[in-house]
Amino acid sequence: MITEEQEYLTRTRRALAWMLDHARMRVATGAQIAGDRYTAEVLGRMLKSHVKELAEEPDSPLYFGRLWFGDGPDAGEHAKQSYHIGRRRITDESGQTLVIDWRAPVSARFYRASARDRQGVTVRRRFGWSPHPPVRLTGYEDEHLDRGEEAGTGAFLRAEIERPRVGPMRDIIATIQPEQDALVRTDLADSLCVQGGPGTGKTAVGLHRAAYLLYAHRNQLRRTGVLVVGPNPAFLSHIAAVLPTLGEIDVRQHTLDAVLTDAEPSTVDSADAARVKHDARMAEVLRRALYARVGGPAEQVVVYDGSTVLRVSGGVIAREVRTVLAADLPYAAGRERLRARVVALLQRQLEARGDSPNASVLQWLGRRPTVTAALDAAWPKVKPAEVLHAVLTDPAPAADGILTAAEQDAIRWAKRPAKRAPKWSAADLVLLDEIAGLLEHPDGFGHIVVDEAQDLSPMECRAVARRSRHGSLTVLGDLAQGTTPWAAADWSAHLASLGKPDAPIVELTTGFRVPAVVLEYADRLRPALGAAVPTVHSVRSDGTLRVHEAADATEALIKAALTCVRSALNHAGSVAIIATAPGLEAVVAGLRAAGIPVNTGGGEARVTAVPAALAKGLEFDHVVVVEPADIVAAEARGANRLYVALTRAVSRLDVVHARPLPELLGDTVSG
Repeated sequence: MITEEQEYLTRTRRALAWMLDHARMRVATGAQIAGDRYTAEVLGRMLKSHVKELAEEPDSPLYFGRLWFGDGPDAGEHAKQSYHIGRRRITDESGQTLVIDWRAPVSARFYRASARDRQGVTVRRRFGWSPHPPVRLTGYEDEHLDRGEEAGTGAFLRAEIERPRVGPMRDIIATIQPEQDALVRTDLADSLCVQGGPGTGKTAVGLHRAAYLLYAHRNQLRRTGVLVVGPNPAFLSHIAAVLPTLGEIDVRQHTLDAVLTDAEPSTVDSADAARVKHDARMAEVLRRALYARVGGPAEQVVVYDGSTVLRVSGGVIAREVRTVLAADLPYAAGRERLRARVVALLQRQLEARGDSPNASVLQWLGRRPTVTAALDAAWPKVKPAEVLHAVLTDPAPAADGILTAAEQDAIRWAKRPAKRAPKWSAADLVLLDEIAGLLEHPDGFGHIVVDEAQDLSPMECRAVARRSRHGSLTVLGDLAQGTTPWAAADWSAHLASLGKPDAPIVELTTGFRVPAVVLEYADRLRPALGAAVPTVHSVRSDGTLRVHEAADATEALIKAALTCVRSALNHAGSVAIIATAPGLEAVVAGLRAAGIPVNTGGGEARVTAVPAALAKGLEFDHVVVVEPADIVAAEARGANRLYVALTRAVSRLDVVHARPLPELLGDTVSG
C-alpha cells in the first residue's frame, strides 16, 4: 500500500509542476489576450499572484490526509469516493482533481468525523513525512471509523504537534481539532471571540479562519480586504509565513500603530496620562471638543446672479445647522450636507424667478465666497491635530463633567507646544485617529483578526471597530496574559468597545503545544493574574522543567544561563533567553563571550534573546527564563508578564534565578 501512495505522490508532484508551468505561460501571454491596458494590468496581477501561490513552499507535503467514503446515506454525493486532502487544490492536465483543498466543504469531515459520528467516512488516513527537505513519505496511519477505531492523538498526529519549532510559526492544517475546525469555518457574517490559554492554538485558529474566509468568500474579500492585527513586529514576523503557506498572500498584517498612522511617537506619556488617554471616556471628550466648533454666529449669504441678489439669512443657516446636527453624520459629511442645504435654498430662489439651474450652476453656487465664509463660521473645517492640541492645552471646556480635575491635570501639557510641530505620544496617535474617525469614516475591512486583543485599551478597541463597521472580527486572546495597565478583565466589555457586543465567546481549554509540566508550573501564578479563565489541560507529557538557583552574583547567574543554553543546543529546535531588557544585555554579552551566537533581531542564530515585554505570542522549543523576580518587579502586571514568559516553551523550560523566586512559584528543585 505504501508503494501505491508513493506513486500517487509522484503523480501529484508532476501535476503541480504542470500547474505552475501553465500559470507562468498564462502570465507571459496574458497581456496579448487582454483587450485593453487596464484589463491587462488587472489580469497580470491576478495571474502573477496565482503563480506566487503555486510556487510557495514547493518542497512541503502536498497532502496530509485521505478519506474513504462508504455507500450509506451519510456519504451523500461522496459515496464510494476517496480524496486526498492538502493545502491547496491540485489538478492534472485533464482537469482531474488529485488533491482537495483543506477548506473545501468535504474536507471538514477529515477533521470532524469520529467513530460515533462517521459522517459517511469509513477510513481516515494520516500521512507521515520526513521532517527535512527533500520531503519524503515515510508511512501512514489509518483509522477505520466503520469498525469503531479512532486514534485520537495518534502517532503521526502527535509527531506533527511535537515537531521541533525552527523558524516562524507553521500552519496547523494537518492537526486541526474538531472544536478548532468549527471556529475556522464560522461564517463571514459572524464575529467571534476565542479565549485560549497558552498552546491552545488560538492564533492558528484565527489565521486559518482568515484563510478559510478568503477561500469561501473570495470575490467579496478581494474587494474589502482582510487585516491581521498583532501586538508587535516580532509577533508579526513569527506568524508571517502561515497565510502564504496556505496560498493566501493578499492579507495585510500590521500592528495597530501601523494601521492607524505612518507617524512614530515622538514623546512618552506619564503612566497617569496614558491611563486617562486610553480610557473610553476620552471619546466623548474629543467629540465635545470637535462639535463645540459648530454653531458659531452664522453669517448671511449673499450671491449676485446678474441683476438678481440671492440671500440666505444667518437665522436660516442656524436652523439648517441644527437640522444637520440631528442627522448625526460624520463631521466632514455634515459640513457638506450643510453646504448642500444652503445651495438648495439658493436654488429655490432661482426657480422662483423661472430659472432651471443645472448641475454646473449649483456647483458654482456652492463655491461662492460668501457660501464658504458662512460654512466656515457655522461649521468650520478642522484637522485632528487642531482639536487634540486644544484639548491637551486646556482640557476643561470639553472634559468638565467627564474627567476629574486630577485626570485633566494628568493629560494637560505642562508646556504648550507650537501648533505646527507638537510632539505626539503613542496614546495621542490613538486619539488623533478617534478624531479623524469623527471627521469621516475610514475605509473598512471585510474581516479583521485581532490577536492578543486582551491588551487593547478601550480607545484602541474603538479604532479597530471603526475599521470593521460593516465587516466581522475574529478576536483572539487570553485574559491571563493581559500585561497593559488597561488589559481587559472580561471579554464582554471589550467586545462592546470593539463594536461586536453580541459576538460569542468560545473557550479553548486543550493545550497542544505547551507541555503539561510547563503549564502546571506557570499556573501556580494564577492567583496573581487577576483573570477568571479556565485551566488549560495539555495533551503533552514529554516536556521537561528545571529550576536552577545561582549564587547572588551576576557572573554566577550568567554562568547558569550559559550552562542551560549549551544543554539546549544538544537538542533539535529553537532556543530563547527571556529576561527583562536590562538583564538580557548582560546575559547576551556573556553568551557571546563564550562563543555562542545570539540573535537579537533579524539574525539566523539558533539562540534568540527576547525581552520579556516582547515575548507574547512567540514559541520556542527550549526557553531559559532568567531572574523571574525581576520580571515581576518591572511593571504593575509583572506576574502576568512572567506567566507569558514561562509559557513560551513548547518542549523544555529552564528557570534561572539568584533572587528568591516569586512566592507562588514555590521551591521547585532542579531536575
